[in-house]
Amino acid sequence: MIEPEVAFADLASNMKLAEDCLKSILRYVLASCDEDLEFLENREIQAEKQLPQDQRHDAPLRARLQAVVDTPFQHVTYTQAIDLLQRSKPYKKKKFKYPVEWGVDLQSEHERWLVEKHFNGPVIITDYPASIKAFYMRQNDDGKTVAAMDVLVPGIGEIIGGSQREERLDRLQTKCAEFNIPEDHVWWYLDTRRFGSAVHSGFGMGFERLVMYVTGMTNIRDVIPFPRTPQNAEF
Repeated sequence: MIEPEVAFADLASNMKLAEDCLKSILRYVLASCDEDLEFLENREIQAEKQLPQDQRHDAPLRARLQAVVDTPFQHVTYTQAIDLLQRSKPYKKKKFKYPVEWGVDLQSEHERWLVEKHFNGPVIITDYPASIKAFYMRQNDDGKTVAAMDVLVPGIGEIIGGSQREERLDRLQTKCAEFNIPEDHVWWYLDTRRFGSAVHSGFGMGFERLVMYVTGMTNIRDVIPFPRTPQNAEF
């Protein structure tokens, strides 16, 4: 994971940093690795000739990456996303495998419908139900949601997940109780608020998932930077 933690940053700043970070990476790869991307793009085109038309990408690899660089990311709340999904044709025709209801986490099929069918571009979903997110995420004023975010891109779904962190000691202690986390297990974490803190945020970007997205590979095992040879596990 690539995991920045940023002081004096609220959720809006966190979203901007995540968008800028992803675009900067893609911009650099497009400018510096064109020969590699051309090879991967041609490989993908050849492989997709064996697939039905509806299972092929709508655009070549480099064009897909450039589109993310050039497109402002859309912002939508979790509640709005659930509403859009429940009004979608796949939902009405019962084509989603997993349920779509408020309080249940979104699955890859839901995320990909949002970015590939509805928005046709990158999306940042915010303000998830507190019950499905980590205890350290900052509680919103509605008491039901937290200042969380997921960055979704076409072809893969979630590529970044993060949040504004809970800097208020009393709220964090309440969350520990709600999640059945003994305070003596996280005393060191609570002390980072007890003796003074500031608004801060962070996110995690899955490195292998990023490499998979940039290269157009379809199996994450093919991009893990670790030797995978048969009969070679010593432990």
